[in-house]
Amino acid sequence: MSKFFLIFSLVISGINPIISQDTNSVVGVESVESISYPGKPLLMSLIIPGAGQLYNKSPLLRSASFLGVEIGSIAAYFHFKNQADQFRSDYQTYADINWSLTDWVENRFDAGMANEWSNFSALLNLSGTHELTLVLSGLLKEEFGEFVSSDSLDFHRDWIDSGKISVVTDRHFYENIGKYDQFVGGWRDARNEWYWEEKDVGDSIEILIKTPYKENYLGQREDSNQMLTLAKYSITTLLFNHVISGLEAVWTSQRLAREKQKSETIETDLSLMYNPYNPAGIGGLSLTINF
Repeated sequence: MSKFFLIFSLVISGINPIISQDTNSVVGVESVESISYPGKPLLMSLIIPGAGQLYNKSPLLRSASFLGVEIGSIAAYFHFKNQADQFRSDYQTYADINWSLTDWVENRFDAGMANEWSNFSALLNLSGTHELTLVLSGLLKEEFGEFVSSDSLDFHRDWIDSGKISVVTDRHFYENIGKYDQFVGGWRDARNEWYWEEKDVGDSIEILIKTPYKENYLGQREDSNQMLTLAKYSITTLLFNHVISGLEAVWTSQRLAREKQKSETIETDLSLMYNPYNPAGIGGLSLTINF
């Protein structure tokens, strides 16, 4: 939401020179004409879509349309954002229940699992391309510090049995356990229901290791991300509604000004009249006035 207000502020700053010129005078080649610049309806529409249309006395339906899009976009943003937050809370709770540091370490050092996973190097080590942040307490904290990398567990398996260790469940934790094969062993069904799939990534085939719990978890994360995407689209719609309303208000204001100027213009034409009986062919002057 803050990104939208930043962009909107830049738009407002950009039209300040126009607004400051409202009701200035423009000097023409042969005359001086007072021209009213569309700064006021522009500013009104940029702040409240539809307000500039009301100022221009456009059809009420036009103003209502811009205002309706505004209200709908705001309502959609909060709806999708709340849905995304709820889905995120749900998948985090699901992960807290079905992924554990203990399972991750014990499956890594289990001889039977090591045999099953012999062809998948990502499962045979706790250290790898990514890591989790661990919190130590008691004597472990005094010796190694409060925060350590999960890579340490490859050399300190006994920490799991101490009861003095836990994992930091931050944003990186919830992303890592679903995204990287390195952490598959922590899922509650990894011992008996793990499987692998091939994924074509263009110039090569990628191996993805999954479990039913992990697959369910990824689906929940995808639902949350989709709601966030829709919330962003709502903000984009909100921004464009302000801009389009402002541009339409400017166009209408200028059109009305031209029509008014044209209706108030008096055109004159002075020409000679032809007289065949006059040797010079001139029979007088003709003055035409159009208004």
